[in-house]
Amino acid sequence: MTALGPCTWPPAPIGTERLVLRESEARDRAAFIELFASPEVRAHLGGPRPRAELEEAVPEVPGRRPGVFVIALDGAMIGTVSLDRRDATRPGQVREGGGDAELGYVFLPEAWGRGYAFEACAAALAWFAGAFPGEPVVLCTQVANDRSLRLAGRLGFTEAARFEEYGAEQWFGVRAPGGSVLASRRGDGDTEADHRESADASDQ
Repeated sequence: MTALGPCTWPPAPIGTERLVLRESEARDRAAFIELFASPEVRAHLGGPRPRAELEEAVPEVPGRRPGVFVIALDGAMIGTVSLDRRDATRPGQVREGGGDAELGYVFLPEAWGRGYAFEACAAALAWFAGAFPGEPVVLCTQVANDRSLRLAGRLGFTEAARFEEYGAEQWFGVRAPGGSVLASRRGDGDTEADHRESADASDQ
C-alpha cells in the first residue's frame, strides 16, 4: 500500500454518537492480533493467520500510520477503519495514474450487526473530505460479501466496475467528492469485514 499523503496526523480523536476514532496505542495490540487470527473476520480476506506467527510479527504499536484509525467503544478497540492509496497496478482506478484513496474497515465479531461500521466509516469519510477536499474515495469488496455491498451503498458509493481478483469476483465502487450518506439504522446487519486489511500486521 502507498502512503496516504501529506495531512495533519494524528488528528484529534473523532467522537461519534457511540464510538471514538483515534490513533492506535500499545493497549490495542491484542485486538489487532485477534482481527488477523479470527476465521470469521478473515472469511473474505484470505483466511486467518497463525496466532503464534502474529505474536512474533505484530509490533508493540500496530497500525501506526496516517489514515489508520482504531475504532474504540467505551475505550476498548473493536476494529479499524482506514484510508490508504490503492496500488496503481491493481484493477479499478479512477484518477489518472492511480493512487486513489481507498476505504477499508474490519471489526471484531462481537461488534458485528450493531451499525458500528456505518458510524465509523461515515466519520472517517468526513475527516478525509476535510483533509483532502475534492478527492473521490474508492472501495472494493467481493460480490459475495452482501453486507459490505449494502454498507457501501449507504455510505454513498456507486458501482463503477466488476472484475476478477484473488480468485473471486470483485465489486468496485466510487464515492464522489462531497458524497452523502444515508441515515443510519442501528443493528441493520452492517458488514463485519471488508475486502482487505486496514492495518497490516507488520506495520510499525
